[in-house]
Amino acid sequence: MIFNIVTLFFVAIAGGGLVVFLSKKSNSSFPLGVAFGGAYLFSITIMHILPELFSAQNQHIKVGLYVLIGFFLQKVLELFSSGVEHGHFHVHEGEHGHSVWSPLPIVIALSIHALLEGSLLAHPSTIQPNHNSTALLFGIAVHKIPAAFALMSVVTCYVSKKRTALVYLLIFALASPLGLVLSDITFEAGLFSSDVFIILFALASGNFLHISTTIVFESSPGHKLNMKRFGVTILGVLLGILSEFLIEIF
Repeated sequence: MIFNIVTLFFVAIAGGGLVVFLSKKSNSSFPLGVAFGGAYLFSITIMHILPELFSAQNQHIKVGLYVLIGFFLQKVLELFSSGVEHGHFHVHEGEHGHSVWSPLPIVIALSIHALLEGSLLAHPSTIQPNHNSTALLFGIAVHKIPAAFALMSVVTCYVSKKRTALVYLLIFALASPLGLVLSDITFEAGLFSSDVFIILFALASGNFLHISTTIVFESSPGHKLNMKRFGVTILGVLLGILSEFLIEIF
């Protein structure tokens, strides 16, 4: 679990830190990275998370209901996060000098999502006794880098002091590790039943479905085929499939 915590924290710090060194306008590879991460996350959600979730119990209708709730919960969160979790950042002239509190709704919404995705990695034995979270960790990490990059791109439009911006990044970076730790502690302490964890994971799965499908569909804006983005998307999906087969073998 220590490895997962360290990985989740530092990929978020690294993704947000890139804003300091890269120009948002000149970084043409950023959309390709987002497309790859979204495609990989979609592949892992379909092949890894959902099959384990539905195999955990016989009440498939209830599980499916909570997945749907998680899907639309993410839509509600995006009203506050402005779509930062799937790589959106909007820079408008004249935004500098806004209140220091302006980015708070975005940071809070992203942190709620990060808590949910972190909890997935706890994956107690009530879900799958022989679970291997390596592919899932990689998927979350790949997704978190562009999300942190986009978050800091927005925050730096509102906050002039780097120290304040880094505090926001730190809050976001700690959210997923906190979700992992809290989920593991509450399960080990027996504070909640296995049904509660299944509901939590179903909500997080719905979150992942919304984010990953949004990224995949937005990789071809205007329904025009961009061969670079399409190729990167296919690569992300194939890597997700390959990682699942490798886990089964080893």
